[in-house]
Amino acid sequence: MMKSIFWTFFLLLLILTPLVHAQEDLQEDLSQQAANPLADLMSFPFQNNLNLNQGEFNRNTNVLNIQPVIPFADGRIITRTIFPIVRIPDYSSEEGNLASGLSDIVFTAFYAPAGQPFTWGVGPVLELPTGGELRGTRKWSAGPSVVALVQPGPWTFGVLANNVWSFAGDEDRSEINRMLLNLFIVRQLGNGWYVNSAPILTADWTAESDDRWTVPLGAGGGKLVLLGGKLPLNLQTQVYYNVVRPGFGPEWQWRVQVQFLLPKSFFSKD
Repeated sequence: MMKSIFWTFFLLLLILTPLVHAQEDLQEDLSQQAANPLADLMSFPFQNNLNLNQGEFNRNTNVLNIQPVIPFADGRIITRTIFPIVRIPDYSSEEGNLASGLSDIVFTAFYAPAGQPFTWGVGPVLELPTGGELRGTRKWSAGPSVVALVQPGPWTFGVLANNVWSFAGDEDRSEINRMLLNLFIVRQLGNGWYVNSAPILTADWTAESDDRWTVPLGAGGGKLVLLGGKLPLNLQTQVYYNVVRPGFGPEWQWRVQVQFLLPKSFFSKD
């Protein structure tokens, strides 16, 4: 009896071991692709940013970015559209909200020629005044956007930058001249686990020098899992402290992201 159990267990181990290794290899490969904003991979990230201790009464602002990434032309064209859902508190008091709902939509399209180990992309970014009076700028803005990265071994080092200028919209609202600089570093740990840092630096060139920059410093980590053994789901969280910020800017930021990945293999019939 014991011999039968032993041989049954041994045979199951022989059968399942390559399947487990194959799943681990798939997780690591997808985790590496998820770290690349120019990967030929359709994805649907839901990124929530909670900005803490802002204004005189240390209020909190929440921004949920729904940002589908869709590649075209065999991955040579990558589009990313950000739909920000905001909750803005009443900064003049200790309680109550000023506004909530959709803010200004941001659309970016990158042309990304194939290249290894250095990958880059360039294209336009357009901000649409969909936020209305309280949740947005009421300005049309546009400018150039670039992204570049390398992925040596388990590492990813990259940068995404853009600058937008307003060119139309409500003449009573302030003009826009704003830069965004997103640095990202990822270290794969195996089996879908990773540690990362992806601070988003911003500069408002229309502001006084003391109120121009927001510079966060922090890190976090995450894991790529396979739902039902097939659907990839990338989970991550980071915490950042704004070492430089405007007088009215938040002190901390807590970011949580849930990203659904749809690789081409997901649509296969196998």
